[in-house]
Amino acid sequence: MRRREVIAGIAAATAWPLAARAQQPPMPVIGFLSSESPALFASFLGVFRQGLNEAGFVEGQNVAIEYRWAEGQNERLPVLAADLVRRRVSVIAAPGSTPAALAAQRASATIPIVILTGGDPVALGLIASLNRPGGNVTGVTSLGRELAPKRLGLLHELVPTATVMALLVNPTNTALTESTTRDVQAAAHTLGLQLHVLHAGSEGDFDAVFSSLIELRASALVIAVDSYFTVRREQLAGLALRHGVPAVYQYRDFAAAGGVMSYGGSLAEGYHLAGLYTGRIIKGEKPANLPVHQVTRVELVINLKTAKALGLVPSPSLLGRADEVIE
Repeated sequence: MRRREVIAGIAAATAWPLAARAQQPPMPVIGFLSSESPALFASFLGVFRQGLNEAGFVEGQNVAIEYRWAEGQNERLPVLAADLVRRRVSVIAAPGSTPAALAAQRASATIPIVILTGGDPVALGLIASLNRPGGNVTGVTSLGRELAPKRLGLLHELVPTATVMALLVNPTNTALTESTTRDVQAAAHTLGLQLHVLHAGSEGDFDAVFSSLIELRASALVIAVDSYFTVRREQLAGLALRHGVPAVYQYRDFAAAGGVMSYGGSLAEGYHLAGLYTGRIIKGEKPANLPVHQVTRVELVINLKTAKALGLVPSPSLLGRADEVIE
């Protein structure tokens, strides 16, 4: 009798941890939706994970991430977003890509969605207002579109004799391309500049773009904010320098890689905040109650070495406003 009691006690002790584990809630799953590829997105993922970690979540330990990559083909995003909805993820993170944010929103009106967009999320129809998003979408805006006319003005200061300039846009990012083009064309009109709009949505388009600049006699290039250009910012900076074209983009990495100038919000801040918001939502906060954060750190970086190589001399006024001068 005593032997049976001992065996029963051992069985009960063994069964208790198994039962306790069975009662534990399943690990939350983040659906990560991107226009790009994991190889090109590696550095941004690191910053996103840092924000997620600050909210108390570590991938593989207490949260899982399902990745869906469009590999530079925005037309694939609706299918990828629908797949994440079928997977019943806890939240969809679509940072750095307006087409990904729109695809996620169209795929679900109930799953929380965290975005990072260079456009105005209100004008894009993603949220009701910055302070009160009101639906299942929240996140960060990097002011990319709003600052595009300012980038044209700064480039005109650097090349004051220019009468013809160009704007490079991604035609597959329809919503952001249309608004950016409209704003930059208005700024060009104010400055008395002729503006040509050039398109690039694939790797093979870049050579044609820079050949067109010569044919159009465009003296400088403004690159519109787009995830396709962001992950290829070093390639674009190299092409601009090789073809002798002063070019400006939003992020510092562009100027550091040889672009003559960058002006815009901090990319690192944006991805960090997107990761932090994703973690807060997993903890139970509602997107409708989380104000869309606007990147506050805006910096002007001038690559003086590139400017000299292009035969340009930035004015003391322009250099004095720079947050950083690369020599």
